[in-house]
Amino acid sequence: MPDPAVPPTPPVPLDALLARADLGLRRIAGPADPAVVVHWAHTSEMADPYPYLLGGELLLSAGVHVPDGAGAGYFDAYVSRIVAAGGAALGFGVAPVHDTVPAALVEACEMHGLPLLEVPPRTTFSAVARAVWQLMAQARTAELRRVTEAQQSLAAAAARPDPVPSVLQQLARRLGGRAVLYGPEGTRIAAAGPDPGEETRTALAKLAEVVRPSGQEPSDARPSSASDTVAGLRLVAHALGNGEGFVLGTAAPQRDAGDHTIASVAAVLLSLLTGERHSGSGAGRSSALVRLLLGAAPAEVAPLLGGDRWRVVHGRPDGRAAPDPVAASALGAALGSSLVDVSGEVVRVLVPDGRTVERVPGWTLGVSAAAAPRDWPAADTQAARALARARATRTPVLRHGDRPALADLVPPHDADAHARALLAPIERSPALVDTLRTWLSLHGSWDRTAVALDVHRNTVRQRIARCASLLDADLDDPDVRMELWFALRRT
Repeated sequence: MPDPAVPPTPPVPLDALLARADLGLRRIAGPADPAVVVHWAHTSEMADPYPYLLGGELLLSAGVHVPDGAGAGYFDAYVSRIVAAGGAALGFGVAPVHDTVPAALVEACEMHGLPLLEVPPRTTFSAVARAVWQLMAQARTAELRRVTEAQQSLAAAAARPDPVPSVLQQLARRLGGRAVLYGPEGTRIAAAGPDPGEETRTALAKLAEVVRPSGQEPSDARPSSASDTVAGLRLVAHALGNGEGFVLGTAAPQRDAGDHTIASVAAVLLSLLTGERHSGSGAGRSSALVRLLLGAAPAEVAPLLGGDRWRVVHGRPDGRAAPDPVAASALGAALGSSLVDVSGEVVRVLVPDGRTVERVPGWTLGVSAAAAPRDWPAADTQAARALARARATRTPVLRHGDRPALADLVPPHDADAHARALLAPIERSPALVDTLRTWLSLHGSWDRTAVALDVHRNTVRQRIARCASLLDADLDDPDVRMELWFALRRT
């Protein structure tokens, strides 16, 4: 079986063969249709070549089979058999048997719509066959290059923070048409490329329903792909292989040999980006969720998730666009976890302690220390602070330090009481508390604090001045800063 990842060898346009000056071929009958293509060249002197043709051939003949005195009936039967076998064109050599192309053959080809080429005496049939092979080799090389470039661009798009829209944009660009991702309920999740109009949109949505599994039938009861032609556009629907009911639809003005390969690569990438990992851990996560909803403590359900200690990772895309669920799933896949939550502009991922959190292109990450279930809320806070510092310092990944701190030397009850008393004047203003904490963590940098909080630097100055006034403290004093930082770490 041929490799499905390799596009088939594209055929050669008949016009490209006629354009070869070294061959000197001339069309003398049949349609001058630029869409006529040749898949190979075949020489035969059989009076009935039908049993030996596969379709798409340029049949070459010197007319050896033509009996003396052959008339219109003979040539009509001969040409009709070529057309019935799917022959693309007929090349007739005018030497050494015939000085000219028989007029009855010209008439038969004109009547049956079969292109007829005159092959001059100086051109051998082997030269014509070699030219076809050369043109096919050139076309195949160009097509392989096009497909390879498309595969690379699709893979790069899948690694972006917004992978699904990026993949669709690349696919639409490579096909020169429209690419649409439909959800399990038939809704359009994302699309790219020029709008083909209401008629085509409706037809493509209906075609997607042909390949989408209903959930009430075997997985192989429906085709994995379906195609149609509407308003001059080739419509194709691909059922994504994740079994979740997602469908990729494309609408392009033409269907080149490598387009199916390009669309198949995009379908595989979208399957990975939209699919849920199916494994034994999936049942464990479902069981853990049910137990939590029924009142179980996190410590009791943590073993069902596959570990006792976890890290909380907060991620934010480097672009301005807020992450969608698909982009969040892609981040979770990159970090090796499907425990993902989208919270506003931040994606939170629960990662097992044994898995190293590395840089993910297009994302800024804050990582907590490893924590047991009872300490997950504190780890969530650590990850949030680490992310804020990472964005302020433009660091791709910033990890919360897990070494013993000075606060560990003070009894927790006393430390909490001291923190509440010290911060009481500003405790009712979360904005002041967050600004003071961020400002101290960034060593009093106005600009980096403004970036971390997404506010103007003058707003930071005003809030810090308000904190100094309410706390009645000199925030330029390092001892005061240290004491405030100690208290803020307890809140």
